[in-house]
Order: sequence, then C-alpha cells, then structure tokens
Amino acid sequence: MSQIRIIVGLGNPGAEYRTTRHNVGFMVLDKLADKLGLKWKHDRPRKGDFATGPGILLVKPRTYMNESGACVGPLMRYFKFEPEQVLVIHDDVAFDPGVIKLRATGSAGGQNGVKSLIAHLGSEKFPRIRVGIGAAGSKDMTSHVLGGFSPEEQEPLEKSLEQALLASLCSIKQDFQAAANLYNPKKVKQPRVKKVVETAPKQESPAMPESETSHEPQASTTPS
Repeated sequence: MSQIRIIVGLGNPGAEYRTTRHNVGFMVLDKLADKLGLKWKHDRPRKGDFATGPGILLVKPRTYMNESGACVGPLMRYFKFEPEQVLVIHDDVAFDPGVIKLRATGSAGGQNGVKSLIAHLGSEKFPRIRVGIGAAGSKDMTSHVLGGFSPEEQEPLEKSLEQALLASLCSIKQDFQAAANLYNPKKVKQPRVKKVVETAPKQESPAMPESETSHEPQASTTPS
C-alpha cells in the first residue's frame, strides 16, 4: 500500500467550533502534532494550517468543512502525491463516541467535508479514520454536529481520540493496512454450536398379550 504523506483533519476554523462534534478531525491532528513535536503555521493563500515533519505533512483546512477539498486537492497535486497517500480523519454519526473505524475507500456517506475531498481529489480511493460522534436522534443534523459533547461522552471521546492518534502514528510508521488491522473494531466471533440431533433411546415395542384360548364352542366343519 502507498506510503501516507499527507494527513488531513476535517473541522471548522474558529474558537466557537473548537469543541464541537464536527471538529474531532482537528482534535486528533492537534494531538498528533504535539506527539511528533510539530508546530502549526497558517498559510492563507493555501487556505489551511500546516505542520511539517520528516516525510509527512499535517493539514487542517481553513475553508470550513464543506469546502475542505479546495485546500487539499491543489496541495496533493503540487506535491504529485496520489489520493491513496492522503489520510483523512473526520467525524461520523454512524457510531458512538469511543468508536473509530478505518476504511481504505468509499463514498462520502453524507459527510460534506469528505464529499468535497472526493470532488477535488478526483477519487474516492483515499484512506479515512472515522471517529464516532453519535447519531443525531431527534435533533436537527446541523445542530447536532455543531453542538458539543455531553459530560457523559467526554470519557469515550478521549478514548476514541487516543485510538485515532495511535492509528495515525501506525499509518505513518508502517502503513494504513497495518493500522486498520490493529485498530478497527474486532468482530466478535459467535461460537459455532454443533447441531445435535437427539434421538430417544430405542424402546422395545410393547408386546401384544397372547390371546387366551377361546372357550366358545367351535363351529363344526363337518357337513350335517
């Protein structure tokens, strides 16, 4: 698999969005930059914040979520990288906080930032780390993703951010497939139940009672 050269975290710029559900991609990238000892620099012409390390570029688009591809697409082409070398970290309402899932390709699944990336990269074939933020339920979707996490969700959120950080590091040091093997949720195998056909113990058929000798007079077979 191609070596990861760009890691993109999706989110919205501005202090008012920093702790919202939609910004978990930014949260993971901030942790990753700290872990690698990298400093962020804002580049207005390139529409993003960037942190550069040996063989890796971290990117936080400053275009707002729906136009994320406008930052990443030109950057990928400038460095002559392939979409498979761009790892994207984003929020996903399909599963709860505390859960991350890695996939190598796929549709946007309703995530507008990913939709923009597909359009600007010209391909769906780029790896993603999807960080669960929980379903909207009865809430309006926009209000949900631009809202914060509840106190009860803070612990599982931190767990998922840490898992996404470790998966990102594994993708850099090894490759994305190795990270997917390690950090995707393991499917619980159901034990195979051997079908046993129970048979009733063989029983002797009840013996019919012997007929008693009839005491009724026998009809004579001699012609009269």
